[in-house]
Formats: sequence, C-alpha cells, structure tokens
Amino acid sequence: MLSKTYRNFYEKIIKTIPENRIFSDPLRTLAYGTDASFYRLIPKVVINVEHEKEVVWILKAAAKDRLPVTFRAAGTSLSGQAVTDSILVRLGEGWKRYRIFDKASKISLEPGVIGSWANIYLSEFGKKIGPDPASIDSAMVGGIVANNASGMCCGVSENSYKTIADIRIVFYDGTVLDTADDKSRSDFKRQHPQIIQGINALKNQVAGNQALADRIRHKFKIKNTTGYSLNALVDFEDPFEIIKHLMVGSEGTLGFISEVVYNTVVEHPHKASALMLFPDIEKACQATILLKNQPVAAVELMDRASLRSVENKPGMPGEIKGLGEGVTALLVETRAESMAELDGKIRRINEAVSTIDQTTPHTFTPVPEAFTKLWKIRKGLFPAVGAVRDPGTTVIIEDVAFPMEDLARATLDLQDLFKKYKYTEAIIFGHALEGNLHFVFTQAFDEHEEVDRYRGFMDEVADLVVNKYDGSLKAEHGTGRNMAPFVEMEWGRDAYLLMKQIKNIFDPHGILNPGVILNDDAQAHIKNLKPMPEADEIIDTCIECGFCEPVCPSRHITFSPRHRIVGWRETKRLEKEKPGSSELNRHLKGYAYDAMATCATDGLCKTRCPVDINTGTFIKKLRAREAKTWQKKSAQIVADQFKNTTTAIRLGLTTADLTHRLVGESLLTQATSGLRTLTGDLLPLWNPSIPGPAGKVRRPGSNPRNPLKVVYFPSCISRTFGSPRDDGDRQSLPDVTLNLLEKGGYDVIYPDGMEGLCCGMPFASKGYVDPAEKKSRELEAALIKASQNGKYPVLVDTSPCLHHMKETFSQGLDLYEPIAFTLKFLKNRLRFMGKEEQIAIHSTCTTIKMNLEEKMLELASLCSNNVVVPENIKCCGFAGDRGFTVPELNASALKTLRGKVAGCSEGFSTSQTCEIGLSLHGGISYKSILYLVDRCTEPIVQTREL
Repeated sequence: MLSKTYRNFYEKIIKTIPENRIFSDPLRTLAYGTDASFYRLIPKVVINVEHEKEVVWILKAAAKDRLPVTFRAAGTSLSGQAVTDSILVRLGEGWKRYRIFDKASKISLEPGVIGSWANIYLSEFGKKIGPDPASIDSAMVGGIVANNASGMCCGVSENSYKTIADIRIVFYDGTVLDTADDKSRSDFKRQHPQIIQGINALKNQVAGNQALADRIRHKFKIKNTTGYSLNALVDFEDPFEIIKHLMVGSEGTLGFISEVVYNTVVEHPHKASALMLFPDIEKACQATILLKNQPVAAVELMDRASLRSVENKPGMPGEIKGLGEGVTALLVETRAESMAELDGKIRRINEAVSTIDQTTPHTFTPVPEAFTKLWKIRKGLFPAVGAVRDPGTTVIIEDVAFPMEDLARATLDLQDLFKKYKYTEAIIFGHALEGNLHFVFTQAFDEHEEVDRYRGFMDEVADLVVNKYDGSLKAEHGTGRNMAPFVEMEWGRDAYLLMKQIKNIFDPHGILNPGVILNDDAQAHIKNLKPMPEADEIIDTCIECGFCEPVCPSRHITFSPRHRIVGWRETKRLEKEKPGSSELNRHLKGYAYDAMATCATDGLCKTRCPVDINTGTFIKKLRAREAKTWQKKSAQIVADQFKNTTTAIRLGLTTADLTHRLVGESLLTQATSGLRTLTGDLLPLWNPSIPGPAGKVRRPGSNPRNPLKVVYFPSCISRTFGSPRDDGDRQSLPDVTLNLLEKGGYDVIYPDGMEGLCCGMPFASKGYVDPAEKKSRELEAALIKASQNGKYPVLVDTSPCLHHMKETFSQGLDLYEPIAFTLKFLKNRLRFMGKEEQIAIHSTCTTIKMNLEEKMLELASLCSNNVVVPENIKCCGFAGDRGFTVPELNASALKTLRGKVAGCSEGFSTSQTCEIGLSLHGGISYKSILYLVDRCTEPIVQTREL
C-alpha cells in the first residue's frame, strides 16, 4: 500500500499520464526497479514516460511534496546510480528521434536512442559518436551522457564531456533549458537568475583559489568520473557551457537530459589489431608508455588471470594458452583512411615497442574475421567471471585509474589485495593508454563475514588508489552509490564542498537521485545490497545487466528477460519465506501473465547475454512445470492424432474464410474479438491477414536416373495455411517450393506419413515435453529414411521448424531452411532477374540465431535492386500461435514497422506465422522469400545425361 504522500502523488500523475504506464504493485516495482548494479532499492512508484512534458509534470508534482525522483534509461549502470526506493522514471517506447546535420558533424539524439543505433545512423557518413562503452549495444544515450561513459577507444579526448555540443535539460522544478536555443537561454536567465549567479560565483571561487584550480586540472589529466565534472569550472567561462558540461556525468542528480547534441568523430574504414604478449606487467606498461605517442586507437591491457579465464573457451586464439604466470597482453588497434596509411602506422607502432622484451613476435592483422577474434578475448573477460561464479554470489566490476608511470606497480598492488582478501578468481584488464584498470571479482552478501570482507577490501582499494597513487576511484563507470562515500577522500574537503554547492544550485530541495555521487553515510556502499538467491540452474548465472532487453519483443508491454529472472528469484524467496501466503499468490498471478504468457521464447536474449542464458528455455521449463494434467493429456492426444488435428484446423480456416467472404472483414473481426472477451481471452483472435486453408501437397513424379535429389518436408503450418490472401496465383508455399525445386532440376522426395509429421516445436514452446520429443523423434526417423541416412539434403520451408530440428535431432542430417538451401543448391542453377520494385525483408529469430541475416539480404538482393531492412525490428512477437492468443505481444513488437516499410510493395520472410503478424502490422503483404525467388528466376538450360 502506498503511503498518503505517495498516494496523493499517484492521484496527481494519473490525471496526465495513462494509468497503464504507472506501476505501484510489488512485482513490477521490483522488476522494473532492478538495474545492473549489486544494489537493490524497490521504488514506491514506477512511471514510463514518453515525452518531455510528462517529465515536467512528474517533477512539478514531486517537488511540491519533496519526493525523490530517479531517472532510468537502459539500467546497464553498475554502481547503483539508477535505483531508488521512491519514484523511478523510466524511458518508455518513445525518445528515439535523431537528426544528423552540419554535414554529419553533429547528431541530435533523444535519450532513448541506443548508442550503437546512433553509430549505425552515422555509418553512411563515415562518422560515429565519441563514447564507446562496452555496453553500447544496450546502453541508451541518456545514460551514456549522465555517466560520462567512455570505453576502449574514446579515452578522454572523445568522451561525452569532450564531444557534447548542446543539451536539453529538465530541472527539478520542471523548467526546461535548451542550450542550443537562444530564446531558451534568455528565458532561463530571467526565470532562474539564481542558477546563473550561482554558477558564476563558483567559477569565480575556483579562479580565486589557485590550489583548488590546479587540483581540478590535475585530477582530469587521467580518466575520472568520481564526483561532478569540476573541470567545467576551469575549462569554460560561459555559464551555459558550464551547465552543459556539469550535466555530463551527473547521474541524474542535477536534472533530466531530454536531448543531447554530439559533435561526431571519424570512423576510419581501415583497422588492424595485434595481440602483443609481454613476459610481465612491467614490460607491458613500459610498452604502453611508448604507445601513448603512437597512432593507436586502443590499447587494452589483460593480466594473466584474464587470459586464463577465457583461454579454453570456443573461438579463442591458440596463442593465449599455456603462457607463463606473469605474461601480460596488450590488445592494440590502429585505424586509418587507407591501407597504405594503415601499413605505415603498423610499422611505426612495431618500431616503437621493438626494444621491449616480448613473449612472441607482434603481428598485426587487418582482416576483420581475424581481429574480431582477438577482440573476443577482451569482450569475453567480464562474462568469463560471471559464468563460473558460485550460486548466490554476484559479479562486481570496478574501474580505477592511475597515472601512467604508476600503472605497473599499481596493478601488482591490486593483485596483492586480491590475494589478501582471497578473491582468487579476480582478473584485471582495462584501457591502458588512460591508466584505466577494471577489476572483476565475485562476492556474496548473504553473511556478515562476507560483507565485512568486501568492506575491508574496498577500504584498502580506496587507500591504495587515493593515498598511494593519487588516482581515480572511478574512471568511467560513474560514482553511483558504491563510491559516493569516498568522494571527499579522493578530492579533498574544498573540492567536496564545491560539489555540494553545485548540487544545491541545481537541486535545492535534494529530490534528484539523492544518495548518488554525494552521500555523507560512510557505510552507504555496503547497504541495500542485492540478494542473488539460487533460483534455477538455467538462470542462476544472470548478472541482471539488461543487455538482453533491446531484442526482447515484450519489453514494452510487460517484462524483459531481466525482469523475468528478477521476478522468479523473488518467487523462490516467497516460496521459502512465505509459502501459501496471499502475497505469494498475488505474485504468481502477476508473474503468469507478465513473465510467462507474454514471453515469445524466441531465444534472441541469449545472443546478447554475456553469460549465454536463454530465458526462453527457462520459461518453457516453467510452462512445463505449470501445465495441468488435462493439458498434457490433450497435447498428447493432439500429437497422436496430428493428421486429424491439421485437418480440423484446415476446416476451421475454411469456415473462417467463408464467413469472411459473407460478412466482411470488419464484422468478423468484431465478432471474434467479442467472443475472445467473453471467454476470458481463451479463444484466439482472428485477423484479416490469416490465410485460408491449404490444399493437398502436390506430389510430382520422380526420375530415378536424376542424381539431383532433395528431401522436402513442408512444415505443418505450410500444409495447413494456404496462400496469402492477396496472392493472385493462389499458390500455397509447398506449391511454390516445388516449382523452384523443379526449375533447379531436382527430384523431390517426401517423407512417408508426411501428413502426420511435426517437428515438435508447437508442443515444446508450451512446455509439453513428452509430445514434443515424440514428434521430433518421429520426424527424424522419417527424414533419415527418406534421405537414405543423410545421402540427400533436407529442405524445410519454415526456418523456426528447421532450427528446432537442428536443436533436437541426434543424427547428422544435412538440414536446410529456404535461404541457405537456395544459395547453396539453386543459385547457380537459376537465372535471377532483378526487379526494380522496393521490397522489405524480415529475418526471423531463428534466421538471426543461425547467422543468416546477411545471407537473406544477399538472396533478396539477387531479386530486387531496392531491398529495405527495417531498422531495429527483431522478433516479431508472433511466437507460433501467440499472435492469436496474446495479440498484444505481436502488436507491441511491430509497433513501428508500418512507417519503416512505407513505400515497399511487399515483404518477405521465412515463417508463415510471422508473416501473418508482419502483414497485419506492416500494412503490406508478407510471404515466404521463396515466392520472391520463384517470381524472379527462370531455369538455366543445361545439357545433362540422365
């Protein structure tokens, strides 16, 4: 229950913001309130905001009652700066607008744009944004700016502080300032003279204190995100420039960033990398000092423990195995505008470090496949520790910075601290050019002794960094809650008081993210620690980083994979502590829809997960656990009578098709929607993109003398659904596939009993394990027989079915879906006639997981000179039959599709159910890419003895 104060706030906000974007229930406030850090605070209220006006309303209402407000972008921050026990404001579906201008020298971005998306937008101009954090595929621009996130290549010269051009801010009282707008600046001066006067006073205060000014300049000679960006007070005279740069790294404690303009930087077209191995840390650091003056874009240091943590993982270079105990690696990258320039830079770099002892000769590679493999070492370090930690522990990653001349000694000192506090799994790596080291270790917080161990370790780390080396306790991850108690220790009393004055000028009532950056509680870093109980072997290694979220189709309507895991961990806690309670029952009821019903189980989350968790697999396991006995029996009957089942479905499609013709689209949609409501959403929802019934699969005669043979298995869905409604030829997918195979000169073999066969995926996705395995075994046996024990390739016309078969079959069958089969077996046997019409393509989840996105584009480009790949459209959310039973999932996943395919005549994919949803929400007809290939090809006449 909300207290009276928060209830009043809720009642105010609900008048201006839709109720479905405001949450106060225990399950969703817990799930939505969790970020990547090892801290937990559960908000009283969570609000998903869609535009700036809503932020203004929220801040005005919160300011009136002095209620704290915290802002959240992607929630990938590691230091506890995005959690709160008050009001959490999350970026909703909006906030994605951008504008490239001034000959691509600038890009304007709303805070919800993911960092890597900005780079995609700029790629055609040979530009990118400066910051390049490791989380750039998930982190949003709002968080990147608010944390002054940097990364492997941007150093201190291309981070947000150095590349910001302008910013738009919402202040604590709802006032908006756009530093790019003269009128806005003028209005702000008039409305908030105290802020301008306060900033000028601070600037003058620093200018009059030479020791303090020198201290500030000295602190920012190396990477530093501890506290506020005090360098703004010595770098600039204009108060608006100071405000702009103080906002960088302010972690939501000074205002809300609703837009940022970056000065872009060059993205060089040619790159080369080398893994330089040195006998010890001292030699590696000596080499780094020499490399500082060379044309290098990145120098990443990795200690021996780091290399050992990944040396046995698949895809790692062989040279990192069996190295001596002290061996330290530098991963070096250089970039250039031309290959000739690149070669020159490589020579200069090698000559510069030639005097330093090396373990193996340094070899640069400009080959993308080769240097990508090298960078996999660096990118695999954090996950390597996280994946092997004990259940119940969390992964902690800290980042500090030292003066370059002290880097070797400081690294050895850190390693000694690991030994002292028995962090035997700890590794050290980092951005050596900036003296920036990350160290990763695992920590339990379930016992006092463990908390004391962590406290003692962090106290000694702080003493080492600050008192021995005068370094930075935070170099790029933001101060957060973890280092807030140490800010004064690092900066000294004068600078700390200066930061307090900054906070008071921007936020006089202290309502913006209190406790972050500045915190007078010396024990704040060991309070509100996140529990990480054992929950299930599939998900126990989850570090709740949120990297999975951008590809999850349900993230905007219910839960993401991170939320599902957080929710299940809470389930296990309640089952243990409050079995049978009403609290547990309410939790499970909410979890059933938010986590289970709306999960597409597509597995794309695994492609982004640093520890390889497939949350879809976990949800299938839960569905199996929750399945009722009658449901399992019904599923088994359907599996046993599969031929009759598909016949019944075709009959239902026939009935729906006739009804559609008689009463029209509108009336049928209304009728089925009403019936669905009356049955509590048990009945599936009809939509006008559903095809009519399929006819019988044509069986051509065979030529025993033809050596070109293929086993073709039409999936159960293509044997059930007929041609798309707008297809003039009214050909079903099996008809089109057969046309193509005959054009290519192939004899087609069908498996025996095809009408009753199924890959088992429809059962597996619902958690019906036994019938799923039964159907999979049946199909595998039939295909082994039909292919003569794998002698002939097997074509499956639907990629999800094919992917499921690859996952479940035990025999070595040569299995293909439409894209790979066409390119391998038909491309050279057909003449492609490219069309001028603009078409769209959609890679299904399984196409993505099988690494066929580029292949699909290649195939489509053979057929059309104008192929559109809608940006940031991943899983369509149809998820087998969930597009019928949970249509809101499909609608949410494809909410932006229509605008992105405007101008396309039609679209193509490799899954009929996905194509139904794509057609419905894209506004154009989608069908299998085999329709496109069939339309755009003719046979190449060949002479062959048969």
